Amino acid sequence: MKTNSNELNNMNEKYQFLTHAPVHRVIGAMALPTIISMLLTSVYNLVDTFFVGQIDTQSTAAVGIVFSVMFFIQAFSFFFGNGSGNYISRQLGAQKTEDAETMASTGLFYTFVFSVVIMLAGLLFLEPISILLGSTPTILPYTCQYLGISLLGTPFIMGTFCINNQMRFQGFAKYSVYGVVSGSIINCLLDPLFIFGFSMGVRGAALASVIGQFCGFVILLMMSRKEGVIHYSHRKISFEVRFVKEIIAGGTPSISRQGLASISSIALNSVAGNYGDAAIAAMSVVSRIGMFIFSVIIGLGQGFQPMCGFCYGAKLYDRVKEGFWFSTKIGTAFLLFWSVVLIIFSEEAVALFRNDPDVIAIGIPALRYQMIVFPACSFMMMANMMMQTCRKTIRANILAASRQGLFFIPLIIILPHYFGLFGVEICQAVSDLISFLVTIPIVWTAFREISTESGHPCISSAVAV
Repeated sequence: MKTNSNELNNMNEKYQFLTHAPVHRVIGAMALPTIISMLLTSVYNLVDTFFVGQIDTQSTAAVGIVFSVMFFIQAFSFFFGNGSGNYISRQLGAQKTEDAETMASTGLFYTFVFSVVIMLAGLLFLEPISILLGSTPTILPYTCQYLGISLLGTPFIMGTFCINNQMRFQGFAKYSVYGVVSGSIINCLLDPLFIFGFSMGVRGAALASVIGQFCGFVILLMMSRKEGVIHYSHRKISFEVRFVKEIIAGGTPSISRQGLASISSIALNSVAGNYGDAAIAAMSVVSRIGMFIFSVIIGLGQGFQPMCGFCYGAKLYDRVKEGFWFSTKIGTAFLLFWSVVLIIFSEEAVALFRNDPDVIAIGIPALRYQMIVFPACSFMMMANMMMQTCRKTIRANILAASRQGLFFIPLIIILPHYFGLFGVEICQAVSDLISFLVTIPIVWTAFREISTESGHPCISSAVAV
């Protein structure tokens, strides 16, 4: 299928905008839809934590334990979505629309196949998985209830993330927001109805999420029928090995980042469980708060990526640096503001989700320690996004793995051994500090290399996140 003149004009306009418009305008336009999408993605679990927190500590802890499974599912969602999306954007830029359409349908097909496998495996080994995730005997029944229902929504949440990312890589991030917004609103409305109105407890929270995910997925499919957006068709599904290779090549950074985050969450729950259910619940609340705020930084980084990719391909290296520092400064200011707020109002923030004296007592210092180092995370995220976009793969994977994997996993084993519960509370802060120190020389060497590079082929604006 050939690209028509209107589509070519749109591509040229997008190229001119990304490479010549003021940096703040470009990043603002690109980042706003992705920030909204990331925030609302975080809402799914944050809302569950809030409403379930009104039931009891065991239910709150169960939601926190299942959160690691959601990380795992999201990691593979981004693997397929970003892996296929990278290829789609490159082919559209090369005016190979037919290949792009084939990859879109193929990527979504493989997403569904993998999601069904995960769902069935999870339901088959529900109790062993719940124990492996860190459930104590008192939490186990609640974890099984919440996880069992949540797994039913796996095809919808993975499909949603896949379509969301494919749309973003096509330049239609605004359409992808509709599905996420709708799903989040439905989840928020159904949570109190099912949990308290129908007295379903933690099962109601899970059911509300599944229904929200289903509705969001359906709406995204409707958005895919918009003019200019690639349409999905079973006739376009391909089993050629080259498409699988492209998905793997473009999607592995997402596995590196979010897959290790899932393992870290499991390790955190397992270690925190040694100090009782309140410790698991407290660390769950703190993690959710941090993740919700950090989702804005991820969205900002995704907004920086298209400009970074186009400008790097056009050898506009000073503009790459300008965009990097602009995004870093905006993100740092944002995180600094919320860090100050949450240090001052840490008790109120934790109590908002679980008004239990034991949970609050553990959550307050954990939240404060994390917030002290939190502003540095903007620099680390923008560096990660830049490395991926400029195809500095090894360093990109190091940065992707560092904060919630490479350093966190050994620290969550070592620190509690010597410092007890205090070691659990400071683990994320120490990991963030080490990651920040590692990022500095990586960015410095990358800027030196970028300034001396020449003759590189144009790099797609859409890079795996």
